[in-house]
Amino acid sequence: MPIVITEAKIFACTQSKILGEKIAKAFGAELGNVITSTYSDGEFQPSYEESIRGTRIFIIGSTNPGPENLMEMLLMIDAAKRASARHITAVLPYFGWARQDRKDKPRVPIAAKLVAKMLEAAGATRIITMDLHADQIQGFFEKPVDHLFASTIFLPYLRSLDLPNLTIASPDMGGSKRAYAYSKALQSDVVICYKQRAKANVISHMELIGNVEGKNVVLVDDMVDTAGTLTKAADLMMERGALSVRAICTHPILSGKAYDNINNSKLEELIVTDSIPVKPLSDKVKVLTCSNLFAQVMEKVHNNQSISSKFVM
Repeated sequence: MPIVITEAKIFACTQSKILGEKIAKAFGAELGNVITSTYSDGEFQPSYEESIRGTRIFIIGSTNPGPENLMEMLLMIDAAKRASARHITAVLPYFGWARQDRKDKPRVPIAAKLVAKMLEAAGATRIITMDLHADQIQGFFEKPVDHLFASTIFLPYLRSLDLPNLTIASPDMGGSKRAYAYSKALQSDVVICYKQRAKANVISHMELIGNVEGKNVVLVDDMVDTAGTLTKAADLMMERGALSVRAICTHPILSGKAYDNINNSKLEELIVTDSIPVKPLSDKVKVLTCSNLFAQVMEKVHNNQSISSKFVM
């Protein structure tokens, strides 16, 4: 018997509604109707206002803190399961709580694995996400995970800048693999920053491994939170003779004093995606949409086609 491919339906969690609309438009569909009722104490209840029985649905929502974003995704998945959806794909442009992917000291949780198990327990049958903080998080799932690379968005933009003496930089040792992949694609040099932290979000010391004199430097990272690391690295590189310093970061968390740090730094430009909504508080922040990437992958998943090309850096 031939496989009958039914209509796919796309829904979005509250904070990802704008991105969801972009993805749905690129997919060639309308964003599904979900109504969220909120109680006076803050408890909320999402409700699908159309039949999803027997269909494949995509639920779009980044799970960055606060916890209500993750909770809404879990409730949306659970509601879809109880409404007899055939396939439930959780589309998480940003997979939150991913920095807790291991025990780095005694008596702490591994939150990334807990989140993975919660998504599966709620009823997700597939996960689509982008630029995980650590690749091994894929192994926390028993369901299929499509881990996409934002390099397919950033590389064309970097090439369009046509920067002479281009050098790719990693703001820390952990990002060196990502930096080397970009440098290979762009045929450029690589430098690495070595940093020591006093505590989370606080850098006590930073050193530069490599030469940036006379170079146009592009820092590469998976996320930008307070922007402390990026701005400190940019200032250090300008002190060492760099001509310019830009940064590309997939996920713009931008918490705390992030915008002040960016505006007061020597960063020429911070290029991010819209995996998380960005506040227009800095002219230095340029947003590239990830909607086309997700729409293309979702269409291929729905039609049972290969998506291996989207895994190539």
